[in-house]
Amino acid sequence: QVQLVESGGGVVQAGGSLRLSCAASGRTFSNYAMGWFRQAPGKERELVAAISRSGNTAYTDSVKGRFTISRDNAKNTVYLQMNSLKPEDTAVYYCAADQASFFTITPMTRDEYDHWGQGTQVTVSS
Repeated sequence: QVQLVESGGGVVQAGGSLRLSCAASGRTFSNYAMGWFRQAPGKERELVAAISRSGNTAYTDSVKGRFTISRDNAKNTVYLQMNSLKPEDTAVYYCAADQASFFTITPMTRDEYDHWGQGTQVTVSS
């Protein structure tokens, strides 16, 4: 089993940037596809970005061109660089890991992920 710990959340003004990190431990990190999800109050948890074991990436439409997901297998860490932040990006952001997907697949649904972090709060003020 893999353990995931997010960090990097905080309060930022609209137009600002944050970088979230998710450190993994317990199993071989490179064997997992990784995803970032977010959940705003009263809303469903939604996928923000995903990265396959091979490094392929995918994004939800609302963050394309603003957010970048990346991974460093040597550091067992996945990142989410968030630029041009908007108030509607305010949410708790969760890191997730999926071991089952094929090497090049970016898992896009919540049910595909097996392991979750505890979340980190991102607040964007207007």
